[in-house]
Amino acid sequence: MKSRRTVLVAVLILISLPVVLTVIEAAAFHVRNRNNGTIVSSGLRREYLLYVPRSYDRTKPTPLVISMHGAGLWPTAQMETSRWNELAEREGFIVVYPSGSEGDGPRVWHADGGVRLSRDVRFIAELIDTLEATYNIDPARIYANGLSNGGGMSFVLSCTLSDRIAAVGMVASAQLLRWGWCTDPRPVPMINFHGTADPVTPYHGGQTWVAPDTFPPVPTWTANWARRNRCGPNPVESVVAADVTRLEYTDCADGAAVVLYTVKGGGHSWPGGKPLPEWFVGPTSNGVDATRQMWAFFRDHPLRAAQAAARHE
Repeated sequence: MKSRRTVLVAVLILISLPVVLTVIEAAAFHVRNRNNGTIVSSGLRREYLLYVPRSYDRTKPTPLVISMHGAGLWPTAQMETSRWNELAEREGFIVVYPSGSEGDGPRVWHADGGVRLSRDVRFIAELIDTLEATYNIDPARIYANGLSNGGGMSFVLSCTLSDRIAAVGMVASAQLLRWGWCTDPRPVPMINFHGTADPVTPYHGGQTWVAPDTFPPVPTWTANWARRNRCGPNPVESVVAADVTRLEYTDCADGAAVVLYTVKGGGHSWPGGKPLPEWFVGPTSNGVDATRQMWAFFRDHPLRAAQAAARHE
């Protein structure tokens, strides 16, 4: 009788163990991935993850980098993928990872027009206001970047908050808005990284499973941005690594350069960052460190003094 009871207890433990482990893992995931800031914007509770380097000095104006996740991801995933925090600690700037809106599905940025796009833009503007009220943010050095859908949102911000966003960066960017939508005349510096084997947002343009609309070819999209910035017609191409080339449009209005890094065989991933599942997004290249190159580009392109002053008049 005693042995049967012992066996029964053992069986019950074995049956319940997967459930217990699942609950523990879910709790651990929540702790690892929780955000540390919230604001109310457009009547909605919006979240963000903030990183302030230990070297932060309230007496010194400090740059702010806004880094936005891809569709279906979240702030901690963007932090781990891009590794902005490591560079922020060395270089002394603040990084914030805002969360896209959830609604009835996964977190996304509504970078495709409409009322929800306006709400996302307002959220980013109010997030900047919130951080400026707490920290000594340099108004001439506020930058936006993102992965995939977050890169699409970076384009949106360049057209809607160009009086506040000094420059933008994009990785495997998902662009669905037509160029005619962007009527802001200010030339905004832009740096872009895109793999030729991206299965989600194809380098040469076309349709994929992620959206019913057609993605534009990345080189064409970049050339359109160069026209927006009134750059010279002859970009300069150079080889960065065995699998990476760099194309730069120069002689742009207000010094607003446009740069495209093409990663041969690269997937829908952040070059030099934490690899995403290769079976899903393709390979991650280490031929270029997108975060380091993006920061070097940002550092060279602050908002011009006249523009920053006009913002605060």
